[in-house]
Amino acid sequence: MSIIVIYTIVTLSLIGATAAIILYFVAQKFKVFEDPRIDEVEGALPGANCGGCGFAGCRAFAEACVKASDLGDLNCPVGGNDTMASVATTLGLEAVKKDPRVAFIRCNGTCDNRPKTSSFDGASTCSIASSVYSGETDCQFGCLGYGDCVDACDFDAIDLRAEMGVPLILDDKCVACGACVDACPKNLIELRKKMPKDRKIVVACRNTDKGGVARKACSVACIGCGKCEKVCAFDAITIENNLAFIDSDKCKLCRKCAPVCPTNSILELNFPPRKVKPEPELETKEN
Repeated sequence: MSIIVIYTIVTLSLIGATAAIILYFVAQKFKVFEDPRIDEVEGALPGANCGGCGFAGCRAFAEACVKASDLGDLNCPVGGNDTMASVATTLGLEAVKKDPRVAFIRCNGTCDNRPKTSSFDGASTCSIASSVYSGETDCQFGCLGYGDCVDACDFDAIDLRAEMGVPLILDDKCVACGACVDACPKNLIELRKKMPKDRKIVVACRNTDKGGVARKACSVACIGCGKCEKVCAFDAITIENNLAFIDSDKCKLCRKCAPVCPTNSILELNFPPRKVKPEPELETKEN
């Protein structure tokens, strides 16, 4: 073996050893010590990585929980109160119970209520259609029906029924992750307080046109008449921009608002049928 080869081998060995020593000290200098509780918190989470908590995934949410001094502003909608109680126990903090939520599409513009007046020959996505087109009906506020919310849902909680014209959210599968809320370009979907037996009283309309115009576009459009607001004893109903809104956090499900709505834009869902009061019999006097 020539002296040049030996010299080369020794030189490369010294360079490698020097580089290894430098890398070792650099690694020690910038070593990040990760709190082991992050793994424990992440293990308690459902692992859906849906982003419903407001973070990129369960790992990021776990890191936020570990760094937080309290869990008041942190919530995992998929796991709910039980999961947050487990997280609180791990971190030695107190869990804050929050009302479960469920998504709802504020549009009852089915094919029967909102007939088509035009046809759109373009990309079958709500995001694209809404940017170039107001919709196939005279209501520019209603659901386009192309199913962007369906594609965004990772839990098969939204059923797109073409014959209806408006998707249906399945309460028993919805985890309130909010993906559908972000996906809807018409801002029709909201997260509402989940009531016992999945009952709801909601104004299924987003049309802010004046009464006559709104009613012409959809037979069940809200006309902002204010009758529902007047009968509500809990300040749960507000009228703004010709449109009524029912706050699910204030609503007591008293059912006084729906009967006074002249356009049937207020939906009562999952309630037993109303009892029909018998008409009083007229007494007849014998001559």
